[in-house]
Amino acid sequence: MSVGTVLEVIRDAFIRILLVASPALGVALVVGVLISIFQAVTQIQEQTLSFVPKLVAILVAMIVCGNFMLTMLLEFTKSIFRMIAKM
Repeated sequence: MSVGTVLEVIRDAFIRILLVASPALGVALVVGVLISIFQAVTQIQEQTLSFVPKLVAILVAMIVCGNFMLTMLLEFTKSIFRMIAKM
């Protein structure tokens, strides 16, 4: 296995990590900003107010995007196993 192949696998892994994590992180970011704006407008400074909606939103995002995330990870795993079999 050459250095170029290893770097290609690492690059592909990082890209897939970003793609798999982005739905949950994006939803958490949007919900966090909306809750922060709501807290600033109403002057409610309760810490748990931001935690529960983010948790629910991330759970919904994982349910909605779970098939995409699992498919991405399975494709990567299959490609790694194919590379191992060729060695």
